[in-house]
Amino acid sequence: MGIRETTYYEGGPHIGDLIINILLGFTVICLPLTIAAVVRAIWLRYKITDRRISVTGGWMGRDRTDIVYGEISKLVKVPRGIGIWGDIVITLNDKSRLEMRAVPKFREIYDYMGERVAAKTGRPLEAILNNK
Repeated sequence: MGIRETTYYEGGPHIGDLIINILLGFTVICLPLTIAAVVRAIWLRYKITDRRISVTGGWMGRDRTDIVYGEISKLVKVPRGIGIWGDIVITLNDKSRLEMRAVPKFREIYDYMGERVAAKTGRPLEAILNNK
């Protein structure tokens, strides 16, 4: 029997991101943003567990990225939608980045991920989290 994982969050992007971008879509110049928000709402899914972060997305949800907490060197949060949802940027040890867009409860998820990274790597939480 394998090691069990406890899921902290599982779901898609915040619905507010879709609503705002649909409203902006009535202006032709923001139409690409609207299309991107619709694609995110349909196919993007996040799963945050006590062992890893999984992001499923791409066309028809065919791409999946799994990251274990030991691979993460830095986390940055960016509030969006007047702070109701936000983006989380994960920087890996090899300097590559993964952006998680329109994350609901992004502050809580950001703190949770930071605590897991600190526990796995032994680095201080302040060195991992970038609260800009």
